[in-house]
Amino acid sequence: MSSVALRLRDVELSRGARRVLAGVSFEVRRGELVTLMGPSGAGKTSVLRVVAGLDVFQSGSVAVEELTLSGGAHAPAVLRSLQRKVGMVFQFHHLFEHLSAIKNVWLAPVHAHGVPLRQAERRARELLAALGVGERASALPRELSGGEAQRVAIARALAVDPPLLLLDEPTASLDASRRAELGDLLRSLLDEGRTLVVATHDAEFVRGCATRVLRVSEGRVFEES
Repeated sequence: MSSVALRLRDVELSRGARRVLAGVSFEVRRGELVTLMGPSGAGKTSVLRVVAGLDVFQSGSVAVEELTLSGGAHAPAVLRSLQRKVGMVFQFHHLFEHLSAIKNVWLAPVHAHGVPLRQAERRARELLAALGVGERASALPRELSGGEAQRVAIARALAVDPPLLLLDEPTASLDASRRAELGDLLRSLLDEGRTLVVATHDAEFVRGCATRVLRVSEGRVFEES
């Protein structure tokens, strides 16, 4: 098995006339927590969305373990395979407001991946408990604090046990104590053998958690010296 969990090669992404990603290339090894840092609009979130299969890039390649995506639209079967390898936690969580926390977690495994409901619900309860929000399983998203909603979103991203986890600005709505708790949580995920890629502006968080920093500027990614 390769030691490389994620590899991007010459990825180009445009939206209309605007070039969003301009030949992005980098690798992430298994067990790393790599941060993408840069100003708003630099392309950090777009990198994550390309890796998660949410944005269609025009050229280049993205490899997650043995699965490789080329430029252009991806077949549904390829996207389903990708979703088992990549979990994504969005900046604003994007939980379904009409569903309880636990239903948010088991929804995709059941309806997108065909996991039996009882098995998916058991996994969801285990994840919520492990992330410290087990007692909030029946709460609706509007009843959760920002930190609780984030943990539910992380549980949802981990529901099919993906080896690669992507997080977009995870500390944006957290106070100092919650940021420290998040750092502890992410380090525990590394200890479980996962690989994390985090887009963030938070230099303090990066100093405490990152194993490597990549700088994003004008749609390009650079290794920090």
